[in-house]
Amino acid sequence: MRSLSEADVATFRREGFLSPNPFLDDAERQECLEGLARFERWLGEPVNTAQDHRWRTMPHITLPWVTRLAKDPRILDKIEDILGPDILMYTSTFFIKEANTTTIAAWHQDLTYHGLAPLDQITVWVALTDASEDAGCMEVLPFEGEARLMAHVANVVDNSVNRAAQVITEPLDESKAVSMALKPGQFSMHHGLSPHRSGPNRSDHRRIGLGLNYVPAHVHPNGAFRTGGMLLRGEDHLGRFEPVAAPKAELDADSMAIREKVLTAYANTYQEQEAIHLRDFG
Repeated sequence: MRSLSEADVATFRREGFLSPNPFLDDAERQECLEGLARFERWLGEPVNTAQDHRWRTMPHITLPWVTRLAKDPRILDKIEDILGPDILMYTSTFFIKEANTTTIAAWHQDLTYHGLAPLDQITVWVALTDASEDAGCMEVLPFEGEARLMAHVANVVDNSVNRAAQVITEPLDESKAVSMALKPGQFSMHHGLSPHRSGPNRSDHRRIGLGLNYVPAHVHPNGAFRTGGMLLRGEDHLGRFEPVAAPKAELDADSMAIREKVLTAYANTYQEQEAIHLRDFG
């Protein structure tokens, strides 16, 4: 049985996003927030301001509660309706803005520096706290015609919630931007080529989001590094990603070693793709 209607799938393919979608009840959401609190106690500091910014990335490899979210049928069924039955997780990221801060995301596309081919990916953004317009929710631009990769430049955005601090350099019609405000426990879905951004958190609460990046199994790394992929449903017939095992316990030695290997390949790919993108679009 399909989770999305044919009209929903058509809307996603035409516009590049679907939002909002119901997901977590209050008890489930509190379990997630408690999991984040345990992680931050282990770090000894907030994950978004930690000296090592890499701790924001790949929590699905070391935190079982994040893996459970990624595999939840309430999300995965919708992903399957669009990407097909064979689904891997490429990466995951905490997107956290403290109350009354200037942290933003400039206009960008998620797939720019991932080094994947073909360019087919869905990002699910789970709101663990209120993500209203005041709190700096995402805005997205609908596709205009066929989706394509746009010119970006990296490492130029101050107070960026994205580690690459990237921004689209082509003209955009911002008057067409659509707010993807989310209530606590809801999630949005957008294609990896959807231009999107988010403003500062002007609210009095911490805006906590978790990004989950899904790819179909026919997608593969196209650069010099074999990046990781965690199979969540179906089969990985091509086997071009480095297989990533689900964690057995929080921050256990095996999952930490896997994360370090995967994160190194991911970071190397990002650097490689920034240079390629600058060559092709600069």
